[in-house]
Parts: sequence; C-alpha cells; structure tokens
Amino acid sequence: MSKSIRKKSKSIGTYRVVGVASGSSLDGLDLALCELKYARGKWIWRIEKARTIPYPPRIQEALEHVMTGNAFALAVVDTELGEFIGEKCKRFAGGKADLISSHGHTIFHMPRGALTKQVGSGGAIAAMSGITTVCDFRSTDMALGGQGAPLVPIGEQLLFPKHSAFLNIGGICNISIHTEKRIIGYDVCIGNQALNFLAGLRRQPYDADGTLARSGRIDEMLLDDLNALPFHQKRPPRSLGREWFIDEVLPLISEKSITVKDRLRTVVEHIAMQLGQASWKVETPVLVTGGGTHNSFLLERIRAHTQAAIHVPDKLTVDYKEALVFALLGVLRMRGEVNTLKSVTGAKRDSVGGGVYLA
Repeated sequence: MSKSIRKKSKSIGTYRVVGVASGSSLDGLDLALCELKYARGKWIWRIEKARTIPYPPRIQEALEHVMTGNAFALAVVDTELGEFIGEKCKRFAGGKADLISSHGHTIFHMPRGALTKQVGSGGAIAAMSGITTVCDFRSTDMALGGQGAPLVPIGEQLLFPKHSAFLNIGGICNISIHTEKRIIGYDVCIGNQALNFLAGLRRQPYDADGTLARSGRIDEMLLDDLNALPFHQKRPPRSLGREWFIDEVLPLISEKSITVKDRLRTVVEHIAMQLGQASWKVETPVLVTGGGTHNSFLLERIRAHTQAAIHVPDKLTVDYKEALVFALLGVLRMRGEVNTLKSVTGAKRDSVGGGVYLA
C-alpha cells in the first residue's frame, strides 16, 4: 500500500481512495472506500465499504437554491460543503485512505459558454480530512473546447473491460458505448430529478419501485412535448446540467391538469424511450447502474424499448459505480495519466483533469 500518491506513469501501484459523488437528484453524498491496484497492464478494484450520507437540511436547501442566488451564497456553500465532505471522509476512511477524489456537486453546467461549477472546496476537504484531495475534474476539458462531461467512460473502460456498453440512471441519464476504435458517451435525457420532483408532490422522496408510475396512464401530449425537447435532437457530444431541468423539463411536468401519477407514468415512458433509442443498436449486454436501476417499472419499460440485453450488477456496483470511477480518476490525475477523453467530450485532445490540494 502506498503511503502517499505521486506520479507513477505506467508503474505498479496500490491505492486506497475515497471516491466521492454527489448527484443532481440530491439524494445524498456517496462515499466509497476503494482499493485500486495497477498490475500487469490492468486495473484491479475492490470497494471495501460504501455508504450514502444524507445532506444536513441547511446544505441541501442551499444546493437546491444557490444556482439562482448571489456570488456570496455560492462561496458559502462551496466552503460548507467542502468542510462537510472532508469531515465525513475523515471518519469514513478511518486513516486508511491515501487520497480523496471528489466530483463535487454541480451547480450549473453550460458547455456552450465553457462554464461549469462544482461546489465542495477541495482546499476545505483536504484541510478537514488531512488527506490529499483531487477535485474540479471538468475545467481543463472545457478550456480545451470539450463538454467537460461525461467523465465516467474512461473509468468504465479500465474497470469493467468485459462490458462495452453502459447506462447510468441518475438525476440525469447517460450512456457510453465502447468500440475498438473509440469510446463515445453522452447525456441522454432527464432521470431521477424529474421522477423525484413528482414523487415529492405526493410527499414521497422517490417513487419506490415505480409503484405510483405503474398505476398511472400516459399523457400523450406531455410525452410528445418531452420527446420534442431540442436537446434530444442534438448529436453527441452533449451534456446536461440542472438548469436544463429547471428551464426545459420542469415547466412541462408541472402541468396541474394532469394527475401526479399520470405525469410519473409519462416521464417513465419518456426516459425509457430515450434510453431505448440510445441503446437500440448495442449488440452486447448493457451494464445499468445508478439509483434509477432500483425502479423495476422503469427497467421494465426500458427493456420494452430496446433490443439490447439489460444487465444489472450487484447492489454495491449499482449504487457506487460513479464514486468508484471518480476514485480511479483521482488516481490517474496523481499518476499524470489521461482521465478525460476527447472522443467523449469533443475537446481538442485527451487531458489529465483535476485540481490537487495537498494534505
């Protein structure tokens, strides 16, 4: 086990890393203590333990509203979330981690203007935890003309070589497809952000197993409006932020003349249609992860809209694959190795992304 992380290009190394992910659905802070070992030309991994920590009400409320707030509010939540992450990682790791690798929480993401902001100060994380921290993975790629996302596909290639297609059903849904020539990946459509919002109207944090959606009916006009959103007509590379949900999707699904269960049913069908279309030509099993994977009705509808085989792994991988991948991206950053792919983001070149804060 390494005592510290430093550049080890192509060298053998074993690292214990806390991967940190915070999704747009705001369901909590995902922490995964991962052992990553590079040997004989490949990465071997194990998630030693993982947990999701709910946000304190004050931080959750700030994350929900800061996008439309002022600069001071943004600075405050950046520091407070960083301190929260650092404290939780220190307790969670118990002195066993070489590195913290944190994606942070995305406040806005606007590739057209080369603007992106993930809060959760890396300096605060490193100071609170006493562990060297990597964060801010998107900025370099965007400066190179890329979308800054998705970032996960290179981790999928290195950690899951037996699979060549991946779906992630989180607050936003995305796909990556790996061929011999290149890897492509892009955001497909809305996900749990919309489903959780609608479930909240029934005073539920989420629609458990899709029960409410299953009891509803499809509203054809709403479905047509969702499918007709201009984003869905764009060719990759393409990526989404929460502002797209607020500006484009929320006005459509807030139509009070449609019952909540019918809106849920319609959104499920919309997600299934978009993911089905994106994965239709995939000839190998598609590895499906993310919180939406626990929604059996949504999976049922996805299967109805694609000819691809849908493979759901173990629960730990379903829930913490993103945190695992960010653990690897942090290690690649410290090794000085590529962790962002131009074929996915549309940047001028592959890059080594991430800012480093030494303990």
